[in-house]
Amino acid sequence: MFQVKPWKFIKHFVNSPNINRDPSHLLRHGVSVVICTHNGATRLGQTLAHLARQRVPEKIPWEAVLVDNASKDSVSNVALRLWPKDAPAPLRVVHEPHIGLSHARHKGFLEAKYEFVGFIDDDNWVSPDWIRTAFEVMSEHPDVGACGGLNEAVCEIEPPSWFEKFGSSYAIGSQGDKSGYMLDERGFLWGAGLVIRKSAYQKLINNGFYYQLTGRKGKRLSSGEDKELTLALRLAGWRLWYEPRLKLKHYLAAERLNWRTLRRMQRGSGASTVVYDPYRYFLNSEKKRFRKLWVIACLGTLKRLTISNAFFLIKAPLFSCEGDSRVLGLEGRLGRFLELLRINKRYNQSFNVVRKLKNG
Repeated sequence: MFQVKPWKFIKHFVNSPNINRDPSHLLRHGVSVVICTHNGATRLGQTLAHLARQRVPEKIPWEAVLVDNASKDSVSNVALRLWPKDAPAPLRVVHEPHIGLSHARHKGFLEAKYEFVGFIDDDNWVSPDWIRTAFEVMSEHPDVGACGGLNEAVCEIEPPSWFEKFGSSYAIGSQGDKSGYMLDERGFLWGAGLVIRKSAYQKLINNGFYYQLTGRKGKRLSSGEDKELTLALRLAGWRLWYEPRLKLKHYLAAERLNWRTLRRMQRGSGASTVVYDPYRYFLNSEKKRFRKLWVIACLGTLKRLTISNAFFLIKAPLFSCEGDSRVLGLEGRLGRFLELLRINKRYNQSFNVVRKLKNG
């Protein structure tokens, strides 16, 4: 999960020509909707159709930006062909050669013309008032760095019996009890349908932030870059907001709705938690809960892995145990432990990186 040579990504971000060096610069208020896609030509039709049907007051300027993330299909041409000529806003297509969702989203930030940047995937269908709602929430709450909404599932096939129980693993469901500031207990927002204040992101970059998680890479099921970014925003003093009126439908293909895929996703999520540790340390008043030493993190994870799941360590690799939450817990802990072994001494160094971000 950690990049082998993170300074390359720092250089890539900090030297980006379109990043404004002055955080106090006032961008034009409006909404830039960024659609990140990798080989999404077959998925894009409904996504663009829903976006083109937005009911947006004339006083709210907006645009659509498609980020073609190293695609090998004809997704760019398909997007330009499908976007209606009488659409209420223009569509631009830009290219990001470095594969990975975090790279695509960073490119989207660079290209966005407006202060509020909304991210949807190529299988997300936004509600008709999505842009207006995003604009209103972010305009009315200047202390909010990011806002997330309510995501509903549209499944290609009849979902399995366990789907509703584990819907949050697919970024499906509610992210809060009601409209308002996110509670610290949760502390993050999903990337699908995430709206971010561009000036807040610019300030993070200027203070040295870079993604340690790249997000999805083609068929790789790594994730967590959305949580990393929203944790970084909180560390920088911004607040998070949940708005249930900000609705979208997330189309889930049949291949994603199986137990083996969910187990792989859970192991990837567990590996991502290693990146969150320094953020949790500096955000939490009870710092004793999060030790900064790699060896202590390893021993703590190993203890939970063996004592809590001794039986399933033997059973889970041999049987599917479909629908059993204990198996997903095991996958998460195992993913975390393997990632701790992989990064070794860089775990301790990550605390210094995040400390600089906090002090900045």
